[in-house]
Amino acid sequence: IPLLHRASAMSRRPLSLYASPWTAPAWMKSNGDVRGKGTLKGQAGDKYHKTWANYFIKFLDEYAKHNVTFWAVTAQNEPLAALLTPPPFPTIAFTAVQQRDFVVHDLGPALARSPHRTRLIILDDQRIHLPHWAKAVLGNATAARYVAGVGVHWYLDSIVPASCSLEATHKLFPDHFLLYTEACSGFLTLR
Repeated sequence: IPLLHRASAMSRRPLSLYASPWTAPAWMKSNGDVRGKGTLKGQAGDKYHKTWANYFIKFLDEYAKHNVTFWAVTAQNEPLAALLTPPPFPTIAFTAVQQRDFVVHDLGPALARSPHRTRLIILDDQRIHLPHWAKAVLGNATAARYVAGVGVHWYLDSIVPASCSLEATHKLFPDHFLLYTEACSGFLTLR
């Protein structure tokens, strides 16, 4: 929080911060561990999903007490990478349909009821999952109303052309933004 205050004071314009969760508490996950390939217990609309959605609101509430607001949150960091990562990686696995249902029944309504004007970003994973992920989530009118945009990572960009992923998604859902939400240099050094 002190670093965010310093960065904000140094900026000529307000910062647009977004937050992305890595994992829910172990007691909410199917594998009973913050690490590994667990999903949220149960299904959208149940006590686990509603509680997890309320964690987002509590997070925003607590930061707001320190005059830090978030422009957006993502529904989950790398929801499909959970299936490929080693066991110590903290994450929650979601399919596109599971994320859609979580947005429709839990996270979308929780954000809408909250005093925060925070936007919601879906996917937050590799663009190789587009446009399928967007079709599954944004193809649902209720989910689409709650979602502002699609977050993508760049690690597997060489596998799928932008025209087949980003452009195709934009053509299908032009009212939802596409934003690179994660990248790093040197991840893949294949030549």
